[in-house]
Amino acid sequence: MEIDNDLTAIARRMSEISSGPAIDVAAFDGFVEAANARSNDAASPAVARTPRGEIERLVKLSAAEYGVDPALIEAIIERESAFDSNAISGAGARGLMQLMPQTAAGLGVTDSYDAAQNVAGGTRYLRSLLDRFGNVELAVAAYNAGPEAVRRYGGVPPYEETKSYVRNVMVSYARRSQVGNLATNAGSQAGGTILQ
Repeated sequence: MEIDNDLTAIARRMSEISSGPAIDVAAFDGFVEAANARSNDAASPAVARTPRGEIERLVKLSAAEYGVDPALIEAIIERESAFDSNAISGAGARGLMQLMPQTAAGLGVTDSYDAAQNVAGGTRYLRSLLDRFGNVELAVAAYNAGPEAVRRYGGVPPYEETKSYVRNVMVSYARRSQVGNLATNAGSQAGGTILQ
């Protein structure tokens, strides 16, 4: 008799386990809301991407302020984030110019997903690299691998990622510079003067 009672109890418990626990819908909804609240914190990107025209305007402003060719800034943005103001790398770099949190803080950038702050901070950093190395290719390499790596190797570090990065940025920079020159020449030709 006791064995029958034990077997019945075991069978009932197995049935409970196989049907799974009862779901508390209110608790589940609370869990989802808490997760959504965490995803909306300052470390998460803004919902809307910055329009391309606005990025181009910000690049021109920062280029003029820091004396950097806008074609170079755009080439770096293209390679770093493909013009996605919400981009985040696996290493934690954020925004258009993929600023690491420590670098951003050192540049006074409080929100790396804010396109204006990101472009201004990234351009300021790029200007410092151009001044330090006196060469666009080395400044681009330092933007990717860090200035100490460029100093240590006395040139572009032998890292495949950095060599590829420099190649891609320089090709994009040349293409963008050529497009800018063609637009300037076309405008000048329309006015009767040809710029060489």
